[in-house]
Amino acid sequence: MNKIFETYRPKGFGTMNGYLFVENPKELIDFLKNAFYAEELNRSTNPKNGDIANVILKIGSSCFMISQARGQFLNMRTAFYLYVENVDEIHKRAVEYGAKVEFEPADMDYQDRQSGIIDPSGNYWWISKRLVEKGYNE
Repeated sequence: MNKIFETYRPKGFGTMNGYLFVENPKELIDFLKNAFYAEELNRSTNPKNGDIANVILKIGSSCFMISQARGQFLNMRTAFYLYVENVDEIHKRAVEYGAKVEFEPADMDYQDRQSGIIDPSGNYWWISKRLVEKGYNE
């Protein structure tokens, strides 16, 4: 690893972390807490209007941030690859809490059991379990 990346990172943060600007952060945060057991670690709000300036969430061992879309920080959509023990259970939870189904759980040719959902902010989530204990290129 390049030495430039050998620096302090708060617990739960990797070298690269997601940061979303969304139109309705409260809705997305509630969805993530309910569907994926997200833990809210920190929240700061704009004292003038109460908008979410920054929320740090942790899902499993990974942290990422969410803010209210505003000004030059436009609403954005992205995709996440989420590793879980039980794809079917988490897929069902996500749908119960408002996700749209992109595809139902299935065993894939690349040896993952996987489903696809779209969260209330329009982000894609590939909910996956590796069916073998080896990497994708092994």
